[in-house]
Amino acid sequence: MKRGVVVALSALLLAACGGGGGAATSRSSGSAEPVTVDTRFGPVTIDKPPVRVVALGWSDAEAALALGVQPVGASDWLGFGGKGVGPWAADRYTTEPKLLGTTEIDYEAVAALQPDLILDTRSDNDEKKHETLSRIAPTVGAPKDVISYGTTWKQQVELVAKALGKEAEGARIVADLDGKFAAARKFEGKTAVVGAYFDGKFGAYVKGDSRADFLASIGFTPKKDVEALASGSFYVPISDERLDLLQADLTVVFPIGSDLAALENHPLLTGKALILKDKDLVNAFSSGSSLGTAYALEKAVPLFAEAVA
Repeated sequence: MKRGVVVALSALLLAACGGGGGAATSRSSGSAEPVTVDTRFGPVTIDKPPVRVVALGWSDAEAALALGVQPVGASDWLGFGGKGVGPWAADRYTTEPKLLGTTEIDYEAVAALQPDLILDTRSDNDEKKHETLSRIAPTVGAPKDVISYGTTWKQQVELVAKALGKEAEGARIVADLDGKFAAARKFEGKTAVVGAYFDGKFGAYVKGDSRADFLASIGFTPKKDVEALASGSFYVPISDERLDLLQADLTVVFPIGSDLAALENHPLLTGKALILKDKDLVNAFSSGSSLGTAYALEKAVPLFAEAVA
């Protein structure tokens, strides 16, 4: 970090020490005792119920909202704008959060919000970023042994719930969504692959990504030759010469950006793939949050069943 940024950040941290109240509410029904959360960067202790929560990780804001907590600042990973979350979660805000950066963190903007808890449970697992954020406020990162952006929806709920002192509420969310997955598990014995199309190029999501794990959780078997390409990442590129890798009992693809027309007219996919066109559904499927995943189960599973049939 440059010296000027360090000085500014230090000043903001000093201001935060005398910080006022915030719009977020947390631990309304939880414990006021200190809690310790185990993460890949070691244990993180939150001494008192957090009042001003900043959610930086992918779908951390939605995880907090599901638990009744409104972040004062959040990263808008899927480019929703507005409140920075999907329509399945937006009405849980009464006060819009300050929208922050995603891969590039503005530490001064984070510190200016005077957080007493930072959530970064699904991210690139960068230790230097974590150390810098931890100098601002207790920062809950990813659990141990997950790839970048590989924290599951269940792990995210458990981490955030514990940090907020709302473990009972978190357990109810997990049990409810587990039940919905069990009810949708109707695709045993079928293979599936989920891919994306961006800037004229294809790729596929692999185990450890929320989209691939979603399909596995409703019974589909991932394609072994696609999984074999994985090397510690949640996504692998697929060349036009190897689009046969995308062929399965269920092939789900969606555009990233404005490539829908090109994808619909692609000669090697016509009639062979389920193209997700509804932007809200694509975002829910990609959100990896408990709220977005529940929405995707309701809307996407009927489409999957029709495509397989």
